Amino acid sequence: MAENSGTPRSRPNILVTGTPGVGKTATASLIAEQTGLKHIRVGDIVKEQHCHEGLDTEFNSLILDEDKLLDIMEQIISDAADNGTGLVVDFHSCDFFPERWFDLILVLRASTETLFDRLTERGYSEKKRSENLECEIMQVVLDEARESYDPQIVHEVPSNVIEDMENNVARIDSWIKQWMKDHC
Repeated sequence: MAENSGTPRSRPNILVTGTPGVGKTATASLIAEQTGLKHIRVGDIVKEQHCHEGLDTEFNSLILDEDKLLDIMEQIISDAADNGTGLVVDFHSCDFFPERWFDLILVLRASTETLFDRLTERGYSEKKRSENLECEIMQVVLDEARESYDPQIVHEVPSNVIEDMENNVARIDSWIKQWMKDHC
């Protein structure tokens, strides 16, 4: 069982990751709603706690200050363990988070057609959209997850339609119930 600050977790922590536009926030929100885990939107923390070094104007995205973010996240993870709260964390990158923080890594994947439409709806520039589509095609986030965490806790799941999201949430709900039986 993973531990933080000496307190064994009584509820699991899940990381929902994937290329921008695959449905991380929507999926994590539904998981939190269905299971009672607390949803942590890392992108919000980056903005609200100024865990960045300014704006990359080429991609219109913030330049992440990983050290500052990790310091803040460490406290959030520790507080959750101390309070018996499980977390569902969503972010588009995963390779810099400590392995000990998570019990399950859910890598959402979407078809290029679906992802193209979602990124276009968001108003992404052609360059930013192309970069993200290439990352999805090359399965960059999935490979990062597999290289950074025990492969047994990394699960690749589809996220193209509402039914995929509903199936993923139901699957995670069952997984959490089994995790609780095994660890509590």
